[in-house]
Amino acid sequence: MDVNYAPGALDRESTFYVAGHRGLVGSGIWRNLTNAGFTNLVGRTSLELDLKDREATFRFFAETKPRYVVLAAAKVGGILANSTFPVDFLSDNLQIQLNVLDAAREHNVERLLFLGSSCIYPKLAEQPIREESLLTGHLEPTNDAYAIAKIAGILQIQAIRRQYGLPWISAMPTNLYGPGDNFSPEGSHVLPALIRRYDEAVHQGAPVVTNWGTGSPRREFLHVDDMAAACLHLMENYDGPDQVNVGTGTDVTIKELAGLVAEAVGYTGEMLWDTTKPDGTPQKLLDVSKLGDAGWHASIGLEQGIRNTVEWYRENVNDIRK
Repeated sequence: MDVNYAPGALDRESTFYVAGHRGLVGSGIWRNLTNAGFTNLVGRTSLELDLKDREATFRFFAETKPRYVVLAAAKVGGILANSTFPVDFLSDNLQIQLNVLDAAREHNVERLLFLGSSCIYPKLAEQPIREESLLTGHLEPTNDAYAIAKIAGILQIQAIRRQYGLPWISAMPTNLYGPGDNFSPEGSHVLPALIRRYDEAVHQGAPVVTNWGTGSPRREFLHVDDMAAACLHLMENYDGPDQVNVGTGTDVTIKELAGLVAEAVGYTGEMLWDTTKPDGTPQKLLDVSKLGDAGWHASIGLEQGIRNTVEWYRENVNDIRK
């Protein structure tokens, strides 16, 4: 079978399956698609559909017959979880990807976007990181199992394009944040962790907040609603085998980030840094030239995005993962 569906505007009335629609990214994509006028969105929780179950996944595709798919479902976690359970992160994600992509191909899904992570790139990749850096060096060992699974997904997308002519694509986002994030002490990444820490300091009247490291590493952050908008834009406008970096193209130091969070929550106490704690990689910034060439640029500034996330956190503090 050789089918060639040219990219273009997606039919707002066709069935659109968002795999992982309850997660940070998936929920953002669902919001964006709803706002963009899609009227037949389909989602299943992990209790309703275990994507590691191949037969159940194929049965779901046979029943729902989605025309479009975003694969945002994945087993995710922080450094500790990735280091402790590498088998789970490799096995679970490979099973999810293989089942969804094989079922989507079997049932002739026209447009599919596979979401990965910037951790696919070598630990010592030249900054800013270009798409061409993939597979040019050693991975960060703390999350190499997860990265390998995501790299396998990219290669499967490329293989499907070559063998079946389907215009499926892959997108690799930078550090994401926003409504629906994980604020738990064990599982959160740096930005939601700072929001939780500084908001608690405000409520407790703490005179000092101590953060890990020197505050000098530079990181890039993208609001999940921007990420969701980029996904739809790419599905309608981009057709190529290479994964596309999705980010802002700018970064800040962790110290600057902490300052923005403190201002957003109204914390006026002292900020200290425990330099005995590790800093991690000095810089991690994506080259987003390919995304720009496709006609998309981020629109939510970091200050605005942090304020938006703080507001959401405070409204949902009793119900979220924290």
